[in-house]
Amino acid sequence: MAIDIVPPKRRRLTDESEFDVIAGDDDEQLQILLCSEEFTPAYDYMDDDIKLIQTFIPEEVDSRDVGVTGRTIMVAGSSYIPKLNAEKPLGEDASFICLNKQVIGVADGVGGWAKRGIDSGVYSRELMKNAELAIQKQSSITTIDLMKVLNEAFSNTKAKGSSTACILSLSDNSLHAVNVGDSGFAVIREGIIVYKSKVQQSRFNCPFQLGNGSSSDDPSVAEKISVPVIAGDVIVLGTDGLFDNVHDFELEAIVNSGVESWESDVPQTLAWRIAQYALDNAKNAEVYTPFTRECFKAGVVRNGGKYDDITVIVANIWPL
Repeated sequence: MAIDIVPPKRRRLTDESEFDVIAGDDDEQLQILLCSEEFTPAYDYMDDDIKLIQTFIPEEVDSRDVGVTGRTIMVAGSSYIPKLNAEKPLGEDASFICLNKQVIGVADGVGGWAKRGIDSGVYSRELMKNAELAIQKQSSITTIDLMKVLNEAFSNTKAKGSSTACILSLSDNSLHAVNVGDSGFAVIREGIIVYKSKVQQSRFNCPFQLGNGSSSDDPSVAEKISVPVIAGDVIVLGTDGLFDNVHDFELEAIVNSGVESWESDVPQTLAWRIAQYALDNAKNAEVYTPFTRECFKAGVVRNGGKYDDITVIVANIWPL
């Protein structure tokens, strides 16, 4: 399987590169750390308190109604579980499903902005909305220029804050992606992950991030990826709330069990099961998670999951 990856523009890192200088109302310059907020420990939250947001846009997908090339089509559904936070009930994640153009995307607002009183979820939601608008504006019904989409969305997003972003499209029997930060995706074939995107971060828990601040990134850092797909493949796109809490082998097992059941035709349901599994691990103070592993690598002693917003989009690749 040939996979084309265009390396991103190398980011210059200095001792000050993780900080953004922001002028307050009184023009006093403040420094704010633009990394994820301090680690939130795992707790046993009551399931009744969890707010679930789901989206499914598959109804009788007709290739005549969408921009389709090749022999496959993408059908998708999503599930979103925001962190319990009365001040930010919508959380900091955002996503979209645009099946008439065969494009899906996720974004994760960087939590460190909360130290400055800024809700980065506003930025991520505006970024994804602008990405949708940019997609719909493109005249081609078969091939979407994802870098043009990302550049236009970035230029039109004026909110304070910053965000990761990962946008995927299907055309010519290949999955195309642009990725900034630690959101990402996996391609699963016959129950096995055959491709998984890499995390982009300047240092541990500090992902590359799009934003308007002086030390935020721009779309030039995006990694451009092309992966061949076939009918029957399952694409799992998500924010770090998923990938920090679910190992590859666990994701494979969940998807494999879903494909062998009626859920294979309802990506929303499989997305829900994956998100719920990630939440269970996030709440578990003892489980060994991918985030636990990365903490140990960074010299941080920390057990359990990482409680965070969790966004999952499942896209099934169907034959025409």
